[in-house]
Amino acid sequence: MILPELTLSLIKPDAVQKGVAGQIIGRFESEGLRVVACKKLWLTTAQARAFYAVHAQRPFYEGLVAFMTEGPIYALILEGEGAVLRNREIMGATDPAKAAPGTLRALFGDGIERNAVHGSDSPENARIETDFFFSQLERF
Repeated sequence: MILPELTLSLIKPDAVQKGVAGQIIGRFESEGLRVVACKKLWLTTAQARAFYAVHAQRPFYEGLVAFMTEGPIYALILEGEGAVLRNREIMGATDPAKAAPGTLRALFGDGIERNAVHGSDSPENARIETDFFFSQLERF
């Protein structure tokens, strides 16, 4: 038996502003991922810098920090068999123009930088990212 895996998903400010967060959450659930934790928050610049610190030396870092602090986001922990990979399949390619039809980024993303959602890229990063946003008391 394979134990359920956890992953982090962020519904980014562009998707929240469009009012599609509910559709995105519904899609995760209809695809067999269970929401273990969910909260709406507005990242500070310091929080966004800390979360995306791995990209600090990349040219898109400052724009990413600015984007992620321009409005509220939803942070979710999703659970399911192969949750990391499954979430990434549901999201689609980082660039919405290259994302498969019907994926979240193809449906709701506006460009490579404003692409509606974030998802952990590995089980190891999922642990780090879920711990960044959620305490053990917030998981159910």
